[in-house]
Amino acid sequence: MTKSRMRWIVGLAGVVALVAAAAVWDPMGWTADRADEADGQLYTCSMHPHVLQHGPGVCPLCGMELVPVAQAEPGDPALAGDSAGSPVSVRVDPAFLQNFGVRTAKVEEGSLDLDIRTVGYLAHDDEAVFSVNTKFGGWIEEAHVATVGERVSEGDVLFEIYSPELVASQWEYISAITYAEQLRERGAHEDAVRQAESLRAAARERLRSWDMTPRQIEALETTREPSRTVEFVSPVSGFLVEKAGDSLEGLRLSPGMTVLKFADHHTLWVEVEFHEHDVRHLREGQKVVVTIDAFPERRWDGTILFFRPAMNQSTRTLTAFVKVENPDLKLRPKMFANVVVQAPGVAGAVLVPSGAVLRTGGRSVVIVAEGEGRFAPREVRLGLSAGGWQQVLEGLTAGETIVTTSQFLFDSESNLRAAIARLTAEARTGGS
Repeated sequence: MTKSRMRWIVGLAGVVALVAAAAVWDPMGWTADRADEADGQLYTCSMHPHVLQHGPGVCPLCGMELVPVAQAEPGDPALAGDSAGSPVSVRVDPAFLQNFGVRTAKVEEGSLDLDIRTVGYLAHDDEAVFSVNTKFGGWIEEAHVATVGERVSEGDVLFEIYSPELVASQWEYISAITYAEQLRERGAHEDAVRQAESLRAAARERLRSWDMTPRQIEALETTREPSRTVEFVSPVSGFLVEKAGDSLEGLRLSPGMTVLKFADHHTLWVEVEFHEHDVRHLREGQKVVVTIDAFPERRWDGTILFFRPAMNQSTRTLTAFVKVENPDLKLRPKMFANVVVQAPGVAGAVLVPSGAVLRTGGRSVVIVAEGEGRFAPREVRLGLSAGGWQQVLEGLTAGETIVTTSQFLFDSESNLRAAIARLTAEARTGGS
């Protein structure tokens, strides 16, 4: 035997060791030749499977008795077609199937519904966030709402502000009212009265544009006394989610400065991360189901609004935003959410249980029951996977029987039988 042949045999050490053990104890019931003294019988060492020789003896390395190498029966069809090196079928004793709980199932044809499961976090609905700012400069002298998380209703007083500009505008409005009334009382020309009324309306509109409420303006018309501080009321209902500083009282404001920010939680967004391989099944407007650990008995229906334009380079995920209605305010921002997207699947697919597929590196294999106790591995090409089912694109047809448990035993034995058949054949012929 040449050195190259010996190196190949060493590479198959694990293969020969398992088969050598099977020659002594055969719980699986593989069909094999047990004639220890038959012509051409090879022997090996259980501890050193690379030792392979004709006839019994002892191992030159450890002194253990050599054991016979199991062989297939002459003409065994299980070895047919192995010239290409493909896995071969094996015959199994019915007792093995019962002892190891081997189960089989029929290959089915049907529709595969695709459920994409992922997680996300609840967040504010950006379309329901409102910023409160002033259109004039001034100082906050008293804050009525100052705690993040506090809930307010439309019309509630937020703070009282002193603004020299606002005080001056109030005086202008009072003066415009007084001037128009005096002209009317004196019986002035109609054009002069109309012009005075225009000035009054302009002064009133300025106060309205500076967010004084109609009630506050009516009070000013009645008292004819400007307020040193003016109450600033909330234009919306919601929760306070952000404020300009740690303390609002005494805070100096400039025109356009955001003082407070409110969010309406009757609708929320779920910020969801989808894996890259799921992106092809997603689109805007798809319906999703949201569940929250805090309320395991409830489900919320949502809709995918939009996706971020780019993938997250670190996580290789795509962020989507799902809108969820929250009428009873049970949901709160920052809650952890479980999300299921019911995406369109495939119809007329060849389906097998997901657990029936052996994935070994670049190949996927299922074990096919050929009948009469014979089983053979078959390489398949896979498609979608969902709900415990796997789509098979090539390699199987509906109605065939496959093994769903202990498949690795059949696949391993099939490959071992093929390898040993080649080894022993070449050893007998003295192949180099």
